[in-house]
Amino acid sequence: MTRLWDKGARLDERVLRYTAGEDHALDNRLVAYDVRASIAHAEMLSAQGLLSSADLDAIRTGLTEIAAAHARGDWRVKLEQEDGQTAIEGLLTQKIGEAGGRVHLGRSRNDQVLTALRLYLLDVIDDLETKTLAAATSLDELAARSGDVVLPGYTHMQQAMPSSVALWAGGFAAELRDDAAGIAQVKRRASKSPLGSAAGYGSPNLPIDRVATQRSLGFHEVHEPVTAVQLSRGKAEAELLFQIGLVMQDCGRLASDLMLFYTQEFAFVELPAEFTTGSSIMPQKRNPDVFELIRGRTATAHACLNEVQGIVAKLPSGYQRDLQLIKIPLFRGIDLCADTLDILGAALAGVRFKADNIHLDPSINAAAEANALVVKEGIPFREAYRRIGAKYGKK
Repeated sequence: MTRLWDKGARLDERVLRYTAGEDHALDNRLVAYDVRASIAHAEMLSAQGLLSSADLDAIRTGLTEIAAAHARGDWRVKLEQEDGQTAIEGLLTQKIGEAGGRVHLGRSRNDQVLTALRLYLLDVIDDLETKTLAAATSLDELAARSGDVVLPGYTHMQQAMPSSVALWAGGFAAELRDDAAGIAQVKRRASKSPLGSAAGYGSPNLPIDRVATQRSLGFHEVHEPVTAVQLSRGKAEAELLFQIGLVMQDCGRLASDLMLFYTQEFAFVELPAEFTTGSSIMPQKRNPDVFELIRGRTATAHACLNEVQGIVAKLPSGYQRDLQLIKIPLFRGIDLCADTLDILGAALAGVRFKADNIHLDPSINAAAEANALVVKEGIPFREAYRRIGAKYGKK
């Protein structure tokens, strides 16, 4: 397999394994986006008189067939191909001949892969926003089923003031909707077209039309100047992972509450049997493993963000191969968030609150009683606070 940069010198196989790493496998999720961007680039080259209409037709048809074959599972990017860009161009050249080698004019793998990645991120942003809102809707439905059930509200792990399932679920639903809005805001960075910036310094002596490819691909704007493109690497990715961390944090806190409510000591809720597991030694056990792992994977989400920021920190300007490593934590964070939101929404559908097991401490209305005393007698709140505290034996 000839790599795009290959000039004939022998390459130690260890170098390929080390430098390609997981990139070839990770690029499989970007193939459709790479093809889409390549077609837009070829159309621009043709419009600028840099590619014949016959070559454009062959490139467009060949790339479309390659993408369709990949979607069917007929081929996958292999280690010897190094990455998705090499695999696609190699397959295209095999299919249509030397015209396949014309598609790379005016671009580098640097702007090529970043264009595919940003197109992918725009779809991911929409998907995660939708999934986050769906999880919020699952909480709305739980509140509709059991909203009138009274719950103790806790501070410092002690009963503090009266609450309800409606208030409890509504708080988490509101925060998830806020998280969804935060995810959507990542589009500001992800929707800048890097195509045509090449290796970070443009394409000398070529009349490249970056606006044409930006509009064709649906980006909001062209990323300018070209030197800013490589400096931006990791920013949209880190911003998305930050928002994913907030989503996972809310999901983890929700899971933590439900696990507490599920203990025999509390017994506030019944969890769906199909979302709990058993013990290998204790036949009476049903374990809330799903919720435990939701809580635990919050740490994974935070680690993904830290990894991306750590990769980019202190890099000099221009492209550096380190940036390839961003895909690993980025894709991991995206996948764990999507999977968590899917399973959380499904699990919430089976959660049932057991009202008969929920008992409020008599002192839970103490704050309300103090407020009422102020209104009734016109005394300072601090005086009412002391009198009500004494009533419940609190000094």
